[in-house]
Amino acid sequence: MEQSFPKRPFRTHGGAHVPHHKNTAHTETHVMPPPDEITLPMTQHIGAPCVPCVKKGDHVYVGTKVADSDAYVSVPIHSSVSGTVKEIKKVIMPGGQAVDAVIITSDGLMEHDPAVCPPPEIKTKQQLADAARASGLVGLGGAGFPAHVKLNVPPDKKIDTLIVNVAECEPYITSDHREALENGKNVLAGIYKIKEILDVHRVIIAIEDNKPDAIEALTRIADDPKMDPNDEVRVLKLHASYPQGAEKVLVQAATGRKVPAGGLPADVGCLVMNIGSVSFLASYMRTGMPLTMKRVTVDGSAVQNPQNVIVPIGTKIREVMEFCGGYKEEPQKLIMGGPMMGVAVTTDELPVLKQNNGLLAFGAEEARLLEPTDCIRCGRCVAACPMNLVPAKLEKYAERKDVEMLKKLDIMTCMECGCCAFSCPAKRRIVQAIRLGKYYVKKEAAKK
Repeated sequence: MEQSFPKRPFRTHGGAHVPHHKNTAHTETHVMPPPDEITLPMTQHIGAPCVPCVKKGDHVYVGTKVADSDAYVSVPIHSSVSGTVKEIKKVIMPGGQAVDAVIITSDGLMEHDPAVCPPPEIKTKQQLADAARASGLVGLGGAGFPAHVKLNVPPDKKIDTLIVNVAECEPYITSDHREALENGKNVLAGIYKIKEILDVHRVIIAIEDNKPDAIEALTRIADDPKMDPNDEVRVLKLHASYPQGAEKVLVQAATGRKVPAGGLPADVGCLVMNIGSVSFLASYMRTGMPLTMKRVTVDGSAVQNPQNVIVPIGTKIREVMEFCGGYKEEPQKLIMGGPMMGVAVTTDELPVLKQNNGLLAFGAEEARLLEPTDCIRCGRCVAACPMNLVPAKLEKYAERKDVEMLKKLDIMTCMECGCCAFSCPAKRRIVQAIRLGKYYVKKEAAKK
């Protein structure tokens, strides 16, 4: 049955009109030279951590697998430099947990592992999922969900729509924007391959309307009759509103379908993939080189030369900042990711991870925290919540550690987008309270 394409996005609930600050959107991406040393933590994705499969003194190449796991929701980790394994030691992650990490000293040669060629043969759905896992691919938009789990569609689910996520609604971040401009043909090659193997006949490239140059570039390629003779790939302009790029919000905006609470896009016939993930898959199918490099947006008031940089995974934040000219002033806040859903870190000695799409450094003025005042029950947090929750109540019961009420209010549905806190005139720290509330719910469930 032929499917229709929406002429305009469907209405979604909530959201916030955050300032864009897309300062690096029109700056060409630069490639960073290999650092002297990389640090590869064993936790770089949602799911089970990996276990090192190399030891101190081993020689590795670019693309050599250094860690893996038997767990289904997990992906291997590969070296982004050639050199020698210096040691395996504990490092502290942004969330505060201590994990093993493989430390590799670079020899500066960046020799590719001979084992990565030839590229894999991919003709079936299972081969596509297996290739995604072998490549180490996780969601490159920031979520870090292993891509092979998405691509391994259960037999009882029928995917009829592929949504390519180019919304990039977080302030400052422009890495997807640059991917669209610089690797558009690669993106389309990835789309057509996924479309062919999964037998999908409707592909919606969803992009916010504040990126006219990227829209033009993607539309020009998508409308090429040689590439898409049946006109099954089209660009949909979304209204610029945060969190437009969240999966459930994006599915509704692009198709009008609502993903049920606790459900996945596959439950309503959709597969959502970030533009960077699609582009990387095309490269992997052409070269066989696993995920070792990452484009990140480096920006913020404390950064000397904001720009997008292609970085070897495992490079320390400090070295990336030095490549961008260093700091204009002593940064008072460092964020891995965007200002809405990113994670504030205490040191720039932490390494770039697979799912990082931004590194932001802010001076004292931007980093200043306003003191929260009493909730005035204005309801703005409720109006802003894209998941139709009541954030003020979630905050209240999280402070009381009332697990039963938190479950009743469906706290686990919260995606921590921060729209509630952004909209709050009292500057309540709602997201932090909700995160604590989730912890209490999980802790209680672990006892049973």
